[in-house]
Amino acid sequence: MQIGANSLLQEMQSLSGEIKPSGITPNITQQVANTSGSDFGQLLSQAVGTVNSLQGHSSSMQTRLDMGDTRVTLSDTVIAREKASVAFEATVQVRNKLVEAYKEIMSMPV
Repeated sequence: MQIGANSLLQEMQSLSGEIKPSGITPNITQQVANTSGSDFGQLLSQAVGTVNSLQGHSSSMQTRLDMGDTRVTLSDTVIAREKASVAFEATVQVRNKLVEAYKEIMSMPV
């Protein structure tokens, strides 16, 4: 896995625009603009697919490292594993929020 200096710099600049003195806040208008016309089910399916591919890539790198592939470094493997872990944890948190919202809606009087 190669990380280019330009792409890393662009990512850091985009993240620095979201940081406020009180912490990181999501840019809601940007999120809505990116998802206009998209089906929620498709977005959720894409997110789960992305997490699955990250986990598969992490597992593949781990196996290649264990087998002695010299093209795979320990640092790349650890980074891939942490990316997969963070993505999975974020997915679990989204699921928890969705279940919580569903329960709240179902308990509302009609």
